[in-house]
Amino acid sequence: MTQFTTNMRIHTLIAAILLPSTMAFGAHPVPTSTNWLTFEGESGPGEGKHVILIAADQEYRSEQSMPMMARILSERHGFNCTVLFGVNEDGLVDPTMPVYPKRRKENEFKSHNIPGLEHLRTADLVIFFPRLLTLPMDQQKRIVEYLDSGKPIIGLRTANHGFRRPLPYKIDGKQVHFGQLLGGTFRGHHGNWHRDSTRGDIVEAMKDHPILRGVKDIWGPSDVYRTYKEGESLPKDCTALVYGQPLIGREYGGKSNPKKISLPVVWFKHWKTSEGRSARVFQSTMGSARDLQCSGLRRLVINAAYWCLGLEKNITADRSVDYVGDYKPLASGFKYVELGVVPQPPAAYRQ
Repeated sequence: MTQFTTNMRIHTLIAAILLPSTMAFGAHPVPTSTNWLTFEGESGPGEGKHVILIAADQEYRSEQSMPMMARILSERHGFNCTVLFGVNEDGLVDPTMPVYPKRRKENEFKSHNIPGLEHLRTADLVIFFPRLLTLPMDQQKRIVEYLDSGKPIIGLRTANHGFRRPLPYKIDGKQVHFGQLLGGTFRGHHGNWHRDSTRGDIVEAMKDHPILRGVKDIWGPSDVYRTYKEGESLPKDCTALVYGQPLIGREYGGKSNPKKISLPVVWFKHWKTSEGRSARVFQSTMGSARDLQCSGLRRLVINAAYWCLGLEKNITADRSVDYVGDYKPLASGFKYVELGVVPQPPAAYRQ
């Protein structure tokens, strides 16, 4: 065990001791704040569990999709949920934040910022949706503490290239890369970027897995990612659940692109921490805000949350994954003015 890991566990233990003893079971463990969103769980199988969703990408509108998923998980499934955002210097959720470092002088470099990462210590599950972030060291260490805790991890879309530089995470002296932990980093767009869509085909041999219970008709307007070199395959510790077939065009029901084979887009694995703990890990390279308009994909991710937490016996094919309130996500991309993407306070995403 590293000194860093020892210190962080001591801090976690102290924090647990100091939590008010009068806190009711199932009460939300994170205080309300203008810096993040909290959703208290209703009755359901997730009662007493805390899920943190991190929305910090610049392309796929996670700032809209993660609050939507949090509302469903809390109101329809009983989980306490917290959404943490990447914010700018004014404290606004800022999907237009540039990726650092670019070709710029060192004195022009700025770190990204995700307020509230100290609350990872109370999380039972974290759903990651960052993209090429450069965080200050104290925030990186809080993420590493969680990754090495043995608690479960879900990565969506750009999570497999979520950090511009490696996190300070080593096991037996070897650098751990976040994409490696998830089971495959981003190696390029296999489908045509912002031109193809993706049909998700369930792996026949895995159709009875709890994560796939009730899942059907998976489709999304984002393209297929490649996560391993041509001629290779997913790592041996990964089990594919869904393959993504690139489709011509971005409309539902499009024809398969004859020049593009299908590749894994959803899988699960187990991650062995520095102390030998086994963490359940789920990765979906589908997951843009508009991908998640597909009820089949929403059910897949919600089922994965149950599985990650060891609640797979509670997964049913008919529990609702319907929206709570309106959900009209903006399109993916970097043309922020054209798309109507502007920095807003976290409260703007509660509706």
